Amino acid sequence: MNDLSTYTSKTGQSLWLDNLSRAQVLEGKLKHAIDHLGIRGVTSNPSILDKALRESPAYYHADLRNLRLDYTDLETIYEHLIVRDVQMACDLLAPLWEESQGMDGYVSWEVSPALAHDANATLAAAARLRLLAGRDNLMIKVPATPAGVHAFEELTARGYKVNVTLVFGLEQLRAVFEAHVRGLRRWMASSHDPLAVRSVASVFLSRVDTLVDNELDALAAAHGADKSAIMALRGKAALALAAQAYALYQSIYHGEGFADLIELGARPQNVLWASTAAKNPAYSDLIYVEDVMLPETVNTLPNATLAALADHAEIKPRRAPSLDAAQAHYAVLATLGIDMDGAVAKSLQSDGLSLFQQGFDALLKQVNS
Repeated sequence: MNDLSTYTSKTGQSLWLDNLSRAQVLEGKLKHAIDHLGIRGVTSNPSILDKALRESPAYYHADLRNLRLDYTDLETIYEHLIVRDVQMACDLLAPLWEESQGMDGYVSWEVSPALAHDANATLAAAARLRLLAGRDNLMIKVPATPAGVHAFEELTARGYKVNVTLVFGLEQLRAVFEAHVRGLRRWMASSHDPLAVRSVASVFLSRVDTLVDNELDALAAAHGADKSAIMALRGKAALALAAQAYALYQSIYHGEGFADLIELGARPQNVLWASTAAKNPAYSDLIYVEDVMLPETVNTLPNATLAALADHAEIKPRRAPSLDAAQAHYAVLATLGIDMDGAVAKSLQSDGLSLFQQGFDALLKQVNS
């Protein structure tokens, strides 16, 4: 077994847990992960919270009963129900947040996916969730849609901590980074503390390979003699995205355009690797962990992937992956009609929003049951 307590010092990367439930807090599992498994933050989404209510309903019954007496709006009941989970997790991570001076120790709570294309409503929801939680180490989670990116800039300019989610392409990521820099400059122009703001950009990996592999399978079936060459491209698109995303991060945040902000104490918006559980059983269970074990990044892991990391990962400092090889892979995919930054990224983001909306609807249904 690997000693994950030294993971961040060895790799320069932070581990966050991609799971939040009242059960894992009250049963001591989250504290164990923080104390012994190197976990330095928590992320959640509507699907995760829906699963929490389904798998451990007894932990929520009393609160639900009381909240139904006070409120009639389902979303209000949901927010007042889940905020207890968020607050307890924030409190467990507070020592890490203080020790790291606000680099780690966060809990991400997502605004309703129904607001993905409404910047003003996203801003209002973010303000409501932050006030309700009342914790400095809360991160508001917003999607990387055009409206979400606009809201993110404004939230940064107002001093919020934000996790921008559902990034599937380089142009989406560039838009997020540029919004962060603009918002940060606005915040600091009023002599605000640069350390009061913190953000990450969640780049999804496994879902990229799932979609691209399906397209490659269809192309291979249609090409006959060229089948083997096409099939050899499977399982590489996500890591090609990761390599280019990391290079983009370095070019922006270690380049001249951000140097003056660094001198003033500002922090970059770090890349967070999301969707890191391998969905194809033919692939290594750590395919989206070991190769992206990169300094100044975050990896958010579901419980099973965290267990695999502890069990058999090769934990060591990693060099930046080859940008040339990643760009060449994208170029080959383009010759096959697979547009990674166009159709693929847009389709995956749309699908991600739909899945989160389904999870949110299921969550509200449970609240109403």
